[in-house]
Amino acid sequence: MQHKFKITMKIQFLGATREVTGSKHLITTDSGHTILLDCGMYQGKGMETDAANRDLGFDPATLDCVVLSHAHIDHSGLIPYIVKMGFKGDIYCTPATRDLCALMLADTAFIQEQDVRTYNKKIDKQNPHKEKGKKYKIEPLYDQKDVNKAMKHFVTYSYDRRFRLFDDVLLTFTNSGHMLGGAICSLEIYENDLKQSQTTSNNVKRWKRLTYTGDVGRLHCHILPPPQLFPQCDYLICESTYGDRLHDEQMVTEEQLLGVVEDTCVYRKGQLLIPSFSVGRTQEIVYVLNQLYNDGRLPQIPVYVDSPMSTNATQIFRMYPEELSDEVRDTMRFDHDPFGFNTLRYITDINESKALNHKDEPCIIISASGMLEAGRIKHHVANHISDPRCTILIVGYCEPSTLGARIQQPGLQWISIFGLDRRIKAQITKIEGFSGHGDYREMIDYFTRSLDVKQVQQVFVVHGDETAAETYKGHLEDAGLKNVEVPQKGQTVEL
Repeated sequence: MQHKFKITMKIQFLGATREVTGSKHLITTDSGHTILLDCGMYQGKGMETDAANRDLGFDPATLDCVVLSHAHIDHSGLIPYIVKMGFKGDIYCTPATRDLCALMLADTAFIQEQDVRTYNKKIDKQNPHKEKGKKYKIEPLYDQKDVNKAMKHFVTYSYDRRFRLFDDVLLTFTNSGHMLGGAICSLEIYENDLKQSQTTSNNVKRWKRLTYTGDVGRLHCHILPPPQLFPQCDYLICESTYGDRLHDEQMVTEEQLLGVVEDTCVYRKGQLLIPSFSVGRTQEIVYVLNQLYNDGRLPQIPVYVDSPMSTNATQIFRMYPEELSDEVRDTMRFDHDPFGFNTLRYITDINESKALNHKDEPCIIISASGMLEAGRIKHHVANHISDPRCTILIVGYCEPSTLGARIQQPGLQWISIFGLDRRIKAQITKIEGFSGHGDYREMIDYFTRSLDVKQVQQVFVVHGDETAAETYKGHLEDAGLKNVEVPQKGQTVEL
């Protein structure tokens, strides 16, 4: 694409600003190239997010490329939509991210079709005299055909390989430790230094180094290596999901999980329900249960991973042993499958899933979604939440408006699920340590080991609710980083 006029390099923050969903950050270089960092879907509010997802804030047809940090839907979920709306460029990511996106975007298209069908039926009932096909009905953002078309735009590069996006833009992926294939994205942009060129006769050019963290993983994780050190940057865009919190230690988390299993399944003879994201969190929990099983400490009870997505994602994890942690590779020396053991079953069939709701025996059910907004786990919770023998174990961050967050409110006695008020008698428990996001201390330790903070000119804090982002801003300033800003949605900053 040719551009006639020079403009100042700028970033526009289009999503995940003072919230933790919908990541989209648009870079325009002074040569006019447009680069979108992530293309995430807004999640967590059902059909209320439809308008926000359709309003991109840019014209996809004018976009040159997408740089994708990882496959989670709040970072990748609108890729088929922008392709449908005219995007023709390349989508750059790691090979594992591409493989996971093929799976996760197809699942998202399927869920949209289900949600839209349910919504439109509800509207038809509320408007019985309106003619079918009128504008009050909605269509999915995209379907499976759009996903198939989008996957043809993916171009993959391995970690630590510096490659060229354009003549004036270089990109390097560094392992972020957040999920399989997750990457810190380091851009080097060669551009005119307009300030200097105005005072001299020379056309001065220099490199500007901008790093986008996507999501940052834990320094100590069971199944993934810690985040790897990334190149020095001048500008940093960083997440802040746990910018105001600290996690428990890894060993504490294991013992907490075992304690909940024993209390629920051994002493109370109930079912333990674990809402969990299909990619990353589920594999982490299964691996810990596998280790407890190998050590002879896991009670002899059935464990079900009730999710086609989780089943298929686990197969992709098995395809990339070189990207897993040293701990997992050590385990594989005597246990060929660290994501499977004799009392574990992966369930894909919907009838088998429904049958779990009628089982009275103690068991563990791990199922998506992690925020309890959709999927099979929502049905399991609806069927078990009034049983005092059961436990619902939250193992990750839940956006404040979601069912997963609302169910944790202290003293709550009733909650609406699928439109019916249900009495809460099951125990609601939370373990923070399984989070795939580093806490503020872990992230700052990571940044200060990767960077000479004195060289960082400006920091932008994104992907955190307002309290977490503002608190994290203070922690970053205490660590020596300067010009730290929490941008508003739509805000444009010139660099």
